Amino acid sequence: RGAFLQLIIRKLVALRTLFDFSVNNKIMVMKNLLYLLTLTAFVACTTTETVEPSVSDTYLDYSQRDDQWTGGVKVIPVETELGTFKVWTKRVGNNPDLKVLLLHGGPGATHEYFESADSYFPNAEVEYYYYDQLGSGNSDNPEDERLWDLDRFVDEVEQVRLALGLDASNFVLLGHSWGGILGMEYALKYQENLKGLVISNMVASAPEYMKYAQEVLGPQLPSEVLEELQAFEAAGDYTNPRYLGLIEEHYYPEHVLRRPLAEWPEPVNRSFSKLNYPLYLKLQGPSEFGMVGDATLKNWDRTADLHRIEVPTLSIGAQYDTMDPEAMRAIADSVQNGTFLYCSEGGHMTMYDDADTYFNGIIDFLKTL
Repeated sequence: RGAFLQLIIRKLVALRTLFDFSVNNKIMVMKNLLYLLTLTAFVACTTTETVEPSVSDTYLDYSQRDDQWTGGVKVIPVETELGTFKVWTKRVGNNPDLKVLLLHGGPGATHEYFESADSYFPNAEVEYYYYDQLGSGNSDNPEDERLWDLDRFVDEVEQVRLALGLDASNFVLLGHSWGGILGMEYALKYQENLKGLVISNMVASAPEYMKYAQEVLGPQLPSEVLEELQAFEAAGDYTNPRYLGLIEEHYYPEHVLRRPLAEWPEPVNRSFSKLNYPLYLKLQGPSEFGMVGDATLKNWDRTADLHRIEVPTLSIGAQYDTMDPEAMRAIADSVQNGTFLYCSEGGHMTMYDDADTYFNGIIDFLKTL
């Protein structure tokens, strides 16, 4: 390139001389100009480098995706012992190196309460997937409690992963609440498929969850309210309007989502209004103070198995959550490659009441993968 540039300079000097010499040299001048322009173009071509499109250039380009015509929606068949059912997913964005599958809580809620992610993930160029688990939201609801089994849900997540084409080079699982249980169980069985794991607002032990609710959160209520709630629970009268009213007034705004109920975000209300209560009752049970009765998760405890999780893991805890934030910190300390994110203003739905801390913390973690 240096030799070409020197040649151009020499031609410019010669060209000036020609201008000064005589008007009769116009033809020679034009020839030199043409030669000079050709030479300059050649130099430019030899120095141009091929630039590959960046994620920023293609993040919202769906033209090469098989779900373009559905706006990112893909309905996936899931095989079970009781037949084949369909579950609903929706992709947002393109990033070949970073794909986050969102596992909603409940059990039996819907993807909709995760919609606050739309205010954060696109700007960070995170490709993410909304997903309604079987029995929830836009997915099939077989109304057969034999399907409401933890191991079957884990197998469902694996089938969804395969259908979406996610793998260890890009696949991050983000599970909130019950979705955190599902995320831990998936990692313990299939972590070779994961690039990273996010466990949001969930502890590793159902008995620990119940103990914290009964021994720490319950006594924080006004004594007369706690006594009345305990009387309803002792009678098994969990659907009594008075019981529900006390919970909504005194417990939900303090520990679930820290806003007055009248100010709760529309996506949260929309999701919770569609709760599959039979599914919730089967796994979680009827109490707001832990898992009781015949709830199939009431003895679930993976504390002793966390050390087996090797993939980078982010555990998220919130100060006012329905579960102990220090128990969530313990998850990060127990896995082999853990990080803890503390949301000082958040409750259980900290993606709303401490959204900046929550989503920016997740994005910072994703950037390390």
